[in-house]
Amino acid sequence: MVENERDANSTADLVLLTGATGYVGGRLLQALEQRGVRLRCLARRPENLRARVGNAIEVVAGDVLDPETLPPALKGVKVAYYLIHSMGEKGSFEENDRRAAENFANAARDAGVERIIYLGGLGNEAETLSPHLRSRQEVGQILRASGVRVLEFRASIVIGSGSLSFEMIRSLVERLPIMITPKWVMRSAQPIAIEDLIAYLTAALDISLPESRVFEIGGADEVSYAEIMRVYARSREINVRMIPVPFLSPYLSSLWLGLVTPLYARIGRKLIESIVHSTVVQDQSALQAFDVKPMGIEAAIQRALINEERAFAETRWSDSLSSSGSLPAWSGVRFGTRFIDSRCVEVARPAAVTFQPIRRIGGDTGWYACNWLWHLRGWLDLLVGGIGVRRGRANAETLRVGDTVDFWRVEAYEPDRRVRLLAEMKLPGRAWLEFEVTGTGETSTITQTAIFDPVGLWGRLYWYAVCPLHHFVFSGMIHNIAAAAERIPQGDEKTSEAGSGL
Repeated sequence: MVENERDANSTADLVLLTGATGYVGGRLLQALEQRGVRLRCLARRPENLRARVGNAIEVVAGDVLDPETLPPALKGVKVAYYLIHSMGEKGSFEENDRRAAENFANAARDAGVERIIYLGGLGNEAETLSPHLRSRQEVGQILRASGVRVLEFRASIVIGSGSLSFEMIRSLVERLPIMITPKWVMRSAQPIAIEDLIAYLTAALDISLPESRVFEIGGADEVSYAEIMRVYARSREINVRMIPVPFLSPYLSSLWLGLVTPLYARIGRKLIESIVHSTVVQDQSALQAFDVKPMGIEAAIQRALINEERAFAETRWSDSLSSSGSLPAWSGVRFGTRFIDSRCVEVARPAAVTFQPIRRIGGDTGWYACNWLWHLRGWLDLLVGGIGVRRGRANAETLRVGDTVDFWRVEAYEPDRRVRLLAEMKLPGRAWLEFEVTGTGETSTITQTAIFDPVGLWGRLYWYAVCPLHHFVFSGMIHNIAAAAERIPQGDEKTSEAGSGL
């Protein structure tokens, strides 16, 4: 085994993390933070990351495609994680990946960085690889050419709640009990659980690295995509039938995926172009070099399903700014099994004041927009044996976990910051409504999110039927809440729950 003796005080070294807004980077960020690593994060839009990290973590602005922004970010850094790729970007992602890697490698060398840890993709270099896999391996070569020691991991697909591959597999099985399958579903892969991938990435801080190394990593099982889907189906007690066909090119398959899964078509095409190649571990040296015992596919899927039952997975592939090339806008978007409608608005008042209208919502106060529709929904609920809106609120000013708010119940509550309501009306699924207020000083931001977890076809039809109403009900609600907060007289912060000692 390669000795894990790089430095007994390795947590004192400054570590730079790129890609912290992405799926893997977000999970790694949490692991490094829990370990107590001195951490600096590079982000194109630092304001989107600062609210999600602890005070001990430094967040700096920078873009790997803008070389002038990199020297300040790399100053004093001993180890840098390079978790950037441009699969979701428009234009030539290969050229963007090449330029980004060259810029970062040169800046890291000039800054005296001792180690770069890079996550690439499995694929036999002797084959004609897809543009995506070819680009991932080229990036590793560019980083090594800088002279900085590089520890490159090459992995197959990642299985975890919210990962791109897992969302694709889950959506296909959930939505298509009879599936026409192209040849690529029979290609072999060695999927790795997100927990095991993070274990490798964190262990890479300590491992002795006298020279650059490439490690191939994967889970315990070598399986086809068809087998992965069957394992998922068994875990969910779903009967699925696959009918293989000799056609369906990567292009046609990507369009098909765009219709039945949460993938963008262009991302789906690049993913499928990679899937047509076997991505299995040929070199087993990682099992000897690292104290990581990867789990098999069944355990990985069970772990992903357990995490999926949370209101939100810790991070999702769609969190990555590069998945669309711009900030994600959620309005009726489906992630996995859940539909999301999320909106934000800035308020020219402190967070404690902005939260006051939110904590008074429902009951005699109403819902700040289209109250007649809320009452109509309650009346319809009564007709089908539900509770309607007759329960109101126990207290017009305060909320606690377990309180009723019309046909909702308070599921989570943080005074002056967040409330999540669980729907108790009759629905073909589960629904939540969440409000979160963030900000310091004299301004704050309200994030209002409606989540619906449908059951079967009727659940999806219900969402599509009410979606047109959501556009003006939810939009009106958040803007009227903001207006109500701005009408509260200056100096009224003392009426906040935090200020009153509740």
